[in-house]
Order: sequence, then structure tokens, then C-alpha cells
Amino acid sequence: MSRIDRYLLAQLLAVFAFFSLVLVSVYWVNRAARLFDALIGDGQSFWVFLELSALTLPNVIRVVLPLSAFAAAVYVAIRLTRDNEMVVLQGTGMSYLRMLRPVAVFGVIVALMLALLMHVLMPLSRAQLTERQVQIAENITTRFLRAGEFLEPADGILVFIRSITPEGKLEDVFLSDSRTDGTRVEYNATSALLVPGPQGPVLVMLDGVALVYSLSTNRLTTIAFDDLSYDVGGLIGPAGRGPDVRELPTRQLRDADDAMLEQMGLNLAEVRFELMSRHAQPLLAIITSLIGFAAVFLGQFSRLGAWRQVLAAIVALALIQLVGNASAGPALRDATRAGLAFVPVGLGLAVVAAMVLWVSVPRRQRKRVTP
Repeated sequence: MSRIDRYLLAQLLAVFAFFSLVLVSVYWVNRAARLFDALIGDGQSFWVFLELSALTLPNVIRVVLPLSAFAAAVYVAIRLTRDNEMVVLQGTGMSYLRMLRPVAVFGVIVALMLALLMHVLMPLSRAQLTERQVQIAENITTRFLRAGEFLEPADGILVFIRSITPEGKLEDVFLSDSRTDGTRVEYNATSALLVPGPQGPVLVMLDGVALVYSLSTNRLTTIAFDDLSYDVGGLIGPAGRGPDVRELPTRQLRDADDAMLEQMGLNLAEVRFELMSRHAQPLLAIITSLIGFAAVFLGQFSRLGAWRQVLAAIVALALIQLVGNASAGPALRDATRAGLAFVPVGLGLAVVAAMVLWVSVPRRQRKRVTP
């Protein structure tokens, strides 16, 4: 690389680091605030909040990096124009296409960061996050079994426990279940134990009575029991679920066969599209960088500045994203169309080529062509 390329690349990387730090902080704090309310409200500790918020960080960085690359390219290009450095570069005979070379190198560096996130960190963090969420959901004692409080863990369910011993024994348990229309069941037990079951936690109540009241017949039925099992796993939903395609390693996606897909409950189309997306999305960092830098070319001689060109670049990126979202539908229905994941990349390259071609044509020639 020449000295000019190294100078521009250093400028881009410095500004990119600043924008990334700011945007990641803002985006992550916003996500962490919602997560904090949900976890602390469920009785989880602060350390659980830190762990889960750290696991969401790779996804935050994945979203922010292309935006930071675009902002850095626009900022550096505007600063070069404002300080007349762009004019000096053109005076040395450097073409617009030549000035995009360090921007492309910068985009490749950001793309490599995104590739590391997409292929390694994102699947690991998503899988770990799902595992921890399942563990938290199964920890029903900290979720809603708290002593001395009337709690409503689900609609139609009311629970009260007088005390919980250090060994985990529940004393003087009251549970009211009115989820069935026209029927209300109340359980009273001197003690209870929470034991794991095949479908989730099971509450085993000992030495108690069940009162069943039927609204239609206006009758109250009393049933005494020595022990009675109550499935509380349904109150917090299933303990587990099928695997998410975004949690699978890239190698497993690449080597997936019909037997593995059937076992996991996945289809070939979504597996192939996810694999192609992990290769295509990092390339969008190059596209956003080139579009951001090239957009300033279109307005560098305007007295009004380059804000209109930057706004047009933002609109172009939004349209590219919309096209990408629209192409995802057919790709998820047909495995042979997984290559549609690269449509935004191709469209972005076409936009960059059109920008460079437009500014490369002399202004007088453009006036003759434009009616």
C-alpha cells in the first residue's frame, strides 16, 4: 500500500473504532436495561444479568459494525473534502476509483471481523444463552416460589408458601387453580417438595386436602390426600425446545444431511440459507463503506454540502436491506434458492459502480446527456 492508502486507512480505522464504541454502548445499554427489568423482576441475581447481557453482546456488535463502517466512511470523506485534501488527491491524478481502494481494504477488515462473529462467536453465544435461559426457567424456586408472599406465576394460578427450609422443603403450601372455566381447585398441604420431572419441575404436596368447586352444580368436593403431584413445569412453559438454526456451528450446517435435519426438526432450505447468509452478511460491510465514501463524491463541489448525498446513500442502503428481506422468503421455502442471500451484495456493488461512473463522467458531458 502507498503512503496515501495507509493514511486514509488509518483515518478510517480510528473513526470506525470511535463510532463502534459509541454505537455498541448505546445499543447494548438499551438492550441491557430491558433485560435487567425482566431478570430482576423474576428474582434473579445481578451476576445472572451480567452473564446474559454479555452473551447478547456478539449480536449487538454484529448489528453495529456495518453502521459504524458506513458512518466512518462518510465522516472521513466529508473531512477530506472540507480540508481540501480531496482536491489535492485529485490534483495528483488520483481517480475516484483509485481513492476507493483504501476504503475497500477497510471494508475487508470489517468484513473479517463480521465473519468471525457470524461463524464462531454468534453460534456459541446463542447456544449458551439458550442453555442459560432454560436453566433459569427451570429454577422455579427463584422464579415464583418465594415464602410469605401471594404470587401469581400464571393467569388463574395463585401460590402462597409460609416458609422454605434450607433443605428446600416447602411448608404450609396453598395453591389455587382457576384456569378451567366453571371449576376452581384449591390445594392445601402441610409440606411439599419440588422434584424434577420429565416435562419439567413437579410439585409433590404431602398430607393435604384438595377443594374442588363446580360453578355449574354449585357443589364443593373435598379430597384428602397423603401425597399429590402437581405439574408446575407447564406454568413456566416447556423446559426446552428444538435447536435454532442460528445456534448451529457453520461446519454442522455445511455437513447437514437428511437424518440430522429430521432429528432436529429443521428443513434443508433454512439451513442452506443460514449458511449462505453467514458468508454474505460480512460482505455488506464492504458495500456500506464504499457507498458511504462514494456518496460524498457526488456533492463535494456543492455549496450546500453533502448532506443530500448522504441521505440518498442511507435511502439506498435501506432499499438494499428491503430487497434482502424480500429475497429471504423464497430462499427459506426452496433450498435451491439459497444463493438469494447474496442479492443485497450484488445490488450494493451495482450502486457503487453507478456512483463512481456518475462522478467520473465530466460535468459538461453530463449536462449534454441530461435533458
